[in-house]
Amino acid sequence: MTDTPNQDIANRRARILAELAAAHDPAPELIAVSKSQSDEAIDAMLAAGQRVFGENRVQEAEKHWETRKDKYPGLTLHLIGPLQTNKAAEAVRLFDVIQTLDREKLADSLATAMEKEGRRPKLFIQVNTGEEEQKAGVSPSKVGDLLRYSREQARLEIVGLMCIPPVDEPAGPHFALLRKIAKDYGLPGLSMGMSGDYELAARYGATHVRVGTALFGSRD
Repeated sequence: MTDTPNQDIANRRARILAELAAAHDPAPELIAVSKSQSDEAIDAMLAAGQRVFGENRVQEAEKHWETRKDKYPGLTLHLIGPLQTNKAAEAVRLFDVIQTLDREKLADSLATAMEKEGRRPKLFIQVNTGEEEQKAGVSPSKVGDLLRYSREQARLEIVGLMCIPPVDEPAGPHFALLRKIAKDYGLPGLSMGMSGDYELAARYGATHVRVGTALFGSRD
């Protein structure tokens, strides 16, 4: 008998959870990257028991989750894409974790939004470990400066670091660098690893992995 699409998603999720558990104890938290996914695919992932999701854009996330948040009160939503300062209030209102803090101006906007909205999502600093000009994130050498500003001037609580390694380089050195920086500053959270390298990220001590295609399946 051929598995249904819902069962395919449930099977992939179970396999990835088992692989993460085998790779590291404790296993990192699995974030299902639901950007660009259909309502049917998201509902199938929810039916499989997944409650932690990642989105790249505030507007798309609102469409996916505004009605579902009431239906699934245990949801945790992560913003994993770049955030514009003019979307800070919407992001604070919707997301439980914002992983892409990368500049002082955004820290100020988030602080203002948190005061206005009465919510304080957890925050990660995004680090551009490959120092790629086209990619968001703070340079590794500037993490300390942004961390101090966020804590002392913006009065924000930073819980970890996030990175997206260059696609044309081995991910391991970038994971090792992020782990070292986090250790240097006493930050417990490490968001690193995606569909192609989540097991490797787990072995490097990731606390969160962001998985899309490997969970939802390839899109035709």
